[in-house]
Amino acid sequence: MTRRRWVPEDTDQDVPNVARVYDCYLGGSHNFAADRDLAREAVEMWPDLPLIMRENRAFLRRAVQFLAGEGITRFLDIGSGLPTFGPVHEVARVVQPEARVVYVDIDPVAVQHSRLLVADDPLCAVVEADMRDPAQLLARPAVAELLRPREPVAALLLAVLHFVTDEEDPARIVRELSAALPTGSALALSHGAREGRPDLVEKHEDLYARASAPLTMRTREQIVALFEGFRLLEPGVVYLPEWRPQDPASVGPHPELLSGLAGVGLKP
Repeated sequence: MTRRRWVPEDTDQDVPNVARVYDCYLGGSHNFAADRDLAREAVEMWPDLPLIMRENRAFLRRAVQFLAGEGITRFLDIGSGLPTFGPVHEVARVVQPEARVVYVDIDPVAVQHSRLLVADDPLCAVVEADMRDPAQLLARPAVAELLRPREPVAALLLAVLHFVTDEEDPARIVRELSAALPTGSALALSHGAREGRPDLVEKHEDLYARASAPLTMRTREQIVALFEGFRLLEPGVVYLPEWRPQDPASVGPHPELLSGLAGVGLKP
């Protein structure tokens, strides 16, 4: 059988990959049996997971369009994962038709598929890099070119820092990225929170121990601390559906059950 164009050679199809498992939650087709098996177990344990992932994408759309409306035309999507409905460049260009986007991911499948998606788009680039090494990420030509004009850049770290262990120090990653961002730049961040469903946190972390990256859900206090050096915008760090909903009635009575916290900050 001919290898599919989006599957690079030497792709490990036996270890569940967190980007492809996320694709499963969203109903995507760019995943393998091992990814689907883990996603199935996770949803059996935590039935709200697909809804949580959709709420994370909805937060992305609201945050990107808000920042584009504030005049930002450059976006750095770190841990972008597999392309799905409403990629950042399409969302941003509703407001800023000339928006530039650099997508960054460590997963070769996500990178290959993203490159196929934007192959004919001169304002987009895709970089394979590990966010745990910000120096090498920032040195990649496409990222350096995005930052070179010293215009404000929106750095997006959505549902990705909870795949960084405490030993790898997610706060260090954000500090090093922040130091490279021009004044007026923004950080949009979402992260799995321990408070929403504390009964499921350890079980879920144990399940992800067999995936390509372990899962470390964090407290609200720890997530707020990731915005050090940024001025948090209203309403601060809140549960995913609470961040500037288009329809306040859509938030529902128990947003904490979605167990994802999100916020947007500006670099003074």
